Amino acid sequence: MNSALLKSLLGASGLTMLAVGSAAAGGLERGGYNIDLLFDPSRFASEVTATYVSPQRDLQDVRDINASNGIGSNGRGAGATSGIRDTEDYTIPRVGLKAGMGPVDCMVDYSQPWGADINPGRNWIGANSNIDTHIESHNYAGTCSYKFDAGKGQFRVLGGVFYQEVEGYKERLVVGGLPAFLGTGVGRLDLSGEGVGWRGGVAYEIPEIALRASLVYNSEVDLGDITGTLNLTQISPAVLPPGDPRRAIFGRITNVTGRQSMPDSVEFKVQSGIAPDWLAFGSIKWVDWSTFQEISFCVVGDPRPCTTATDATSLELLYRDGWTVTGGVGHKFNEQWSGAASIAWDRGTATTLGTQSDTWTLSGGAAFTPSKNVELRFGGAVGVLTSGSSIDSEIAYNYDNDFVGALSGSLKIKF
Repeated sequence: MNSALLKSLLGASGLTMLAVGSAAAGGLERGGYNIDLLFDPSRFASEVTATYVSPQRDLQDVRDINASNGIGSNGRGAGATSGIRDTEDYTIPRVGLKAGMGPVDCMVDYSQPWGADINPGRNWIGANSNIDTHIESHNYAGTCSYKFDAGKGQFRVLGGVFYQEVEGYKERLVVGGLPAFLGTGVGRLDLSGEGVGWRGGVAYEIPEIALRASLVYNSEVDLGDITGTLNLTQISPAVLPPGDPRRAIFGRITNVTGRQSMPDSVEFKVQSGIAPDWLAFGSIKWVDWSTFQEISFCVVGDPRPCTTATDATSLELLYRDGWTVTGGVGHKFNEQWSGAASIAWDRGTATTLGTQSDTWTLSGGAAFTPSKNVELRFGGAVGVLTSGSSIDSEIAYNYDNDFVGALSGSLKIKF
């Protein structure tokens, strides 16, 4: 099994695993981190990838369990209780450029590792929990490695840094059942933060048998003081009794701040030739999503420590750590075509809150190499978002087994 086979097979399997990771991962993960381009044996390589994901999670049997919030039987305009589409489709881009000289390889890339699009709208009984939540990220990274001979193959040490921007918003119905002259009752929280992280890892390769094993750690990204605004202009202070401290923020836009780090992660990948023109591959990834519990945001200038007792608002996530396990095989059909198929399991990060249950995904991909300098890759994934239930201080609901699908394509130019 030669290095040409290694390139073609790993190209197909790399695409497949990207589609799986995008469709199945929990927490706020979208594309995650991917440095496979660093291992391309070409001296120079560039790659553009896009992955389209369609999660179709629906909420059922929604119950309003807070009788004082103006929804449900105690308020007006309660809305739907079943068949509420909670998720939206999204696209993940990735751009990378790799250069090698002797034992040193370096790569720069742009990606969107984190994100969320949850938009059940206002016309459901749980509008006081969420109307629309959107989170996006931008990650700019540089990673280098140094390799040297070790036994029958080469050992590689790698490291890098990345700069990350995270921003988003959440809208929900704060006070329901208001007459029009007092406002719509909807509040909006806008946030943004930035920080720097680093990665380190090792890898071992034997190109003759298409073997590669790698272990990579990506650090947390401390976003520092996350800045934002709490817009409550659609809720008149007149809905509150005199002396209520919330009158200071109702009816206006207030600057708020909070603290949170994006999670660190560890990923082990292995792949090896198992027969002429056949490759097996697998991976295990852990992400520290349990650091995302209840995130408080307090009024800028408030001298008190920012806690759940002093905050103006908060985001409740209550995640647990995420685990993703993937395994599959690749095959070279001829000098131009190769393909791969895989199965993945992602342990859901939801505990008592949210819809992120376990996910099972089947994925397939193909690589077409019309010339030694160009490689086209495409693939798809279908999966099951398993059933479960959620309850918080406002609402409770169930969700059945739902469908998730993904399509991915990329262009690689190398020389």
